[in-house]
Amino acid sequence: MITETRRAPRLQVPALVPVTDQMTGTGIGRLGNISETGMLLIASEPLVEDALYQLRFPITDDRGGELSIDVGAHLLWHEATRAPGHAWAGFRFIALEKSQREQLRQWIEAQLPAA
Repeated sequence: MITETRRAPRLQVPALVPVTDQMTGTGIGRLGNISETGMLLIASEPLVEDALYQLRFPITDDRGGELSIDVGAHLLWHEATRAPGHAWAGFRFIALEKSQREQLRQWIEAQLPAA
């Protein structure tokens, strides 16, 4: 059994949640997993390691509507997957408005399986 040692709960994202690079307007992949402090991106576009990105992705609010989450993120690492043209990419959030952090936290907690 693997023991979770991260400070913030991490959600394996079951749905297709697209991620957009706000600087280019390009879809760069989809969420693999996420916490309020970072995310794993399944990237479909080339990324620059150790670079800073301004990213956007949608989540659902408590009424079933869609909210856009905007984050400043630092690409910590990436590695190729077995699927050609795709990579795993680990990001740490460096800028996230307090209200959006709270919305993200609530969304994650609502999606996590009951303990």
